[in-house]
Amino acid sequence: MRSYATAQLIGDRSHQCDATATATHNGARAYVLLDGIGSSDEIRDWTRTAARRVARSAAYHCDAETGLRVQYNRYAADPDRQGPWGFGPQACAVVAVASPRWLTVAWCGDARAYLLVGGTVLRLTQDHNLRRVYPPNDIHGGGNRNIVTSCLGSDETDQQVKDRYGHPAIESVTRLSENSRLLLASDGAYEPLEDSCRNLADYLIGTPTEAARDFTQSAIDHAGEYADNATVLIADLGQATP
Repeated sequence: MRSYATAQLIGDRSHQCDATATATHNGARAYVLLDGIGSSDEIRDWTRTAARRVARSAAYHCDAETGLRVQYNRYAADPDRQGPWGFGPQACAVVAVASPRWLTVAWCGDARAYLLVGGTVLRLTQDHNLRRVYPPNDIHGGGNRNIVTSCLGSDETDQQVKDRYGHPAIESVTRLSENSRLLLASDGAYEPLEDSCRNLADYLIGTPTEAARDFTQSAIDHAGEYADNATVLIADLGQATP
């Protein structure tokens, strides 16, 4: 039985600009989900290519952060992206690399990684958006969660992003690998369910294929007036080795 699966629905968008990719190298498997910013043929095609590049890079380096940084810096070095008038396709990115002992996760933007352990869903990432920079309080509802503060395709350094928003361009976490289910999700997949106060664990039941299809369809069903691209990648991770 296949240990991972992806599913996506276009929602009400004109293009499907989310993309997933996987790659394996020397026992390490990389899982990548990119959420393209905007809707066009160019963004769709760029995001698909970028997802494959990030997956290969992360698997080769056996580390999510290193692999993502290599490609982040590669795109940032493009002269067309630099300066106040720089332009080029961009995407939120979340990357996970599972090796026999470790799980590493890295991200830029608001695509998320979760881990289902013993029936409990643990969120591994923190969003790079204005809602994080300006959290809700008793006076206002917080910053706009739809405005991201970091993404693949930006030319800003860690320090530049940190000076402006309080977090680096790329963040990462490391965990011991264990029997668990990994979920990578675009905001169009997790937001409708969380906004409806749903327990994400309820949508991670069955095979990875069954869970991925149920998750994305449920996201669209709960999206209300406007449904974004909804994409997930679900992978079953093995037992840690001594």
